[in-house]
This record gives sequence, structure tokens and C-alpha cells, in this order.
Amino acid sequence: MMDPPTCSGDFLSKQVTMNKKEYQFDYEVYESIDDLTEEDKWLLDEAREVTQHAYAPYSRFQVGAVAKLNNGEIIAGSNQENASFPAGLCAERVVLASVSSLYPKMPIETIAISYFNNNGESNHPISPCGICRQALQEFREKTKQPIRLILGGMHGKVFIIPDAAMLLPLSFTSTDLQ
Repeated sequence: MMDPPTCSGDFLSKQVTMNKKEYQFDYEVYESIDDLTEEDKWLLDEAREVTQHAYAPYSRFQVGAVAKLNNGEIIAGSNQENASFPAGLCAERVVLASVSSLYPKMPIETIAISYFNNNGESNHPISPCGICRQALQEFREKTKQPIRLILGGMHGKVFIIPDAAMLLPLSFTSTDLQ
């Protein structure tokens, strides 16, 4: 076993160059769905409705997502759990897979995401999980277009994030594999 390094005068006086970086982003906060544009209101209402199609017997946390594509098509999805919980599919990844299957290479303009928590309140926006953030980043990279997010519960405040990529700073992308 090696001895730990000892502190010497030279070690303590060594100058280290370090640059501090900061990451932040702006997003919009609305007090309720009533403050949104008609289109955004419709998308969030649809996401709220889609939560009813979730299969979430283990978490009892139903999530719905509705995407508006550049071609005007609307694609919806909900989370789908199974007995090997927590393995399952989040609503966001269900939507991304459906878009990729039905409309290959078609960019997504906006995704509205809502939820119904059978164990508690559904009164504030939730954000996509880490795996979904990565999937959104990959889809954005593939289609070369930002994906706008509308996040809200069954009632309460609504967040609009101009680009889903903002949720995953220092992301791991396909260029890292080259």
C-alpha cells in the first residue's frame, strides 16, 4: 500500500488556474393554463387528458405528453409501466418513438407534458426525467430543431421552456462517440 501524499511548502504555494463557468436559462412561468395562447392551452389540455391512458399501477403517477410536429400532426403518449418496475416507458419517450416511427425525421415543434399523481397533488409543473432529457436531446440533434416544452399539472402554474436541450447542460451526444 502506498503512503498518502504529504503537504510541502511547494505543494501549498503552487498556483492552479481554474475558470469558473455558470449555466442558467430563462423560461416562462404562467399562473395557470388560462394565461396561455389558445394553441398552448389546447396542447396542455390534451396532455392532461392523455394521462388517463397511462398504465401506472406501481407508481400511480400518470403522465401524458402531446407533441405538435412541424407538419401540424399531433402525437400523444402516456407512461407505460410493467411488473419489473421501475423499468417502463415514460410518456415523453413514447411520443418520441411514435413520432420517429410514424413521421421519420419530422421535427417536433412543441411537447406539452402533464401528470396526475394518485398519491398526492398534481398542482405544479414537473420536468422530464434524466433518460427523457437525453432522448429529447438526441431527437433534437437528429432533427436539428429545438423542442419547446409546456409543463403543467392538472392545475396551477405552467412553465414554458424554449428548448428541451436547456434541461441537459453538458449533454453527451453522438459527436462524443466520433
